[in-house]
Amino acid sequence: MMNSSEVPLCKESIRVLVVEDHHMVRQGLVSLLNVVDDLEVAGEAADGVEAITQFRKHQPDITLIDLRMPRLSGVEVIERIRMETPNARFIVLTTYDGDEDIYRALQAGARAYLLKGMTSEELIATIRSVHAGSSYIPPAIAQKLAERVGTEELTARESEVLEQIVHGKNNREIAAELVISETTVKTHINRLLGKLGVTDRTQAATSAIQRGLVTFESLRNPQ
Repeated sequence: MMNSSEVPLCKESIRVLVVEDHHMVRQGLVSLLNVVDDLEVAGEAADGVEAITQFRKHQPDITLIDLRMPRLSGVEVIERIRMETPNARFIVLTTYDGDEDIYRALQAGARAYLLKGMTSEELIATIRSVHAGSSYIPPAIAQKLAERVGTEELTARESEVLEQIVHGKNNREIAAELVISETTVKTHINRLLGKLGVTDRTQAATSAIQRGLVTFESLRNPQ
């Protein structure tokens, strides 16, 4: 774990954009960062669309961003901003530690991935480190990422079938929803069970949620 004293203070203030949809959490982060000598909160955003607007307006050095937000996810924000500003630096700060969440965020271009249970010292040190050009992945997160990289990718159709399983649909309902035959549904299920390393639908659904393959947002808003 990094300590804030291990990373030297920047001569000029590091300007940070805080993107977090929970008001109390966002204000807590803003209050913390504003009392650190070499950090300055450049702006705030409560959802993904506002994050892009605020980034364009303030051009922060670092963007501290959650993953699950209204309108646009953290990954979508990172991807869209980096299309415009390839050298934009992002630190993901989230409660989600599923290997798929980690993989998608880092693939999108995040420089660091922190869980909200980290210490203030670790957060401050990470901001300074990323600003200096480094990346930071805590050991526990790195282990989950390594496990994710070693697994076989689900196809787009297998992912769709898996989401339907998580929603509690049976084979007939899945076939009707995706406009495919029940035989094809069974084939996709057998393949995704093997890729997930599970033996039945219940285990598949549990694994999908734990790993971030299916989000809670999709569960609340089924297709």
